[in-house]
Amino acid sequence: MPDLGYVVAALVIAGAITVALRAMPFAVLKPLRESRLVLALGLWMPVGILGILAASTWAGTFTGDAGIRWTTAAHAALAAAVTIAVHLLCGRRTLLSIGLGTLTFVLLVNLL
Repeated sequence: MPDLGYVVAALVIAGAITVALRAMPFAVLKPLRESRLVLALGLWMPVGILGILAASTWAGTFTGDAGIRWTTAAHAALAAAVTIAVHLLCGRRTLLSIGLGTLTFVLLVNLL
């Protein structure tokens, strides 16, 4: 059985590391709020997410049988239009636009 001093030392070290790791985000939060990089990332990340979603949807659309390809391409175009419309009309809410665009695509592919 381990010595009591060893167990206490291990617990103190583990506790100190845990407290330090939990406090670290609060210590670096203030400089990040005024960072130009973080502001730029906040502006461009939603556009990047939508671009990646669109690219992966279109890349997966043009594989397989030709008849299915064009039907799926039409579904993807309609879902992309829904995504863009929701994004622009609903205050640029990224999760809402991605969710509704994805839901539109899934429903079109599976129901039609």
